[in-house]
Amino acid sequence: MITELSPSYWHGVSPDGKDIVYCAQRNNNFDVYKISTHGGEEIRLTSESVLDDGPEYSPDGKFIYFNSYRSGMMQIWRMKPDGSDSEQMTFDNHSNWFAHISPNNKVATIITYIEDQKESHPFGRQVKLRLLDLQTKDVNDLTEEFYGGQGTINVPSWNPEGTQFAYVRYALEDL
Repeated sequence: MITELSPSYWHGVSPDGKDIVYCAQRNNNFDVYKISTHGGEEIRLTSESVLDDGPEYSPDGKFIYFNSYRSGMMQIWRMKPDGSDSEQMTFDNHSNWFAHISPNNKVATIITYIEDQKESHPFGRQVKLRLLDLQTKDVNDLTEEFYGGQGTINVPSWNPEGTQFAYVRYALEDL
């Protein structure tokens, strides 16, 4: 056990393997935290009064990407590993979640809910996967809309070469 505090939802490991980042609820608010892989005191990296979730290190270790509701819409953000210099990365009218950075450190896959989900990422909604250019902040569709949501792409899923990634697409069973 790395932390005894809960709830804590693991999301990423630093490239050097020394720290993990996670979303945790403390004092009735979800923020991004990091802690040594050996345990110890957790370090709070965000302190907004809204949901900050889905933290993941960039492969070069220069940034932690996360999603936040701080703009009034769930969008992708990034910050330095010490929690400083937060920068918004997406700016549209969709709920954007879970930036997974490719091994080449140039793009990220994100899941986008077609309808605003506020501070929630539920199962069973219309979503699409998109590609975020980490330099220009351009976003392009990778898939058409499909039935998905919670669990579709919650955790890092790129192959080591950065040529493919895995995701889950749900289907309804005809009864």
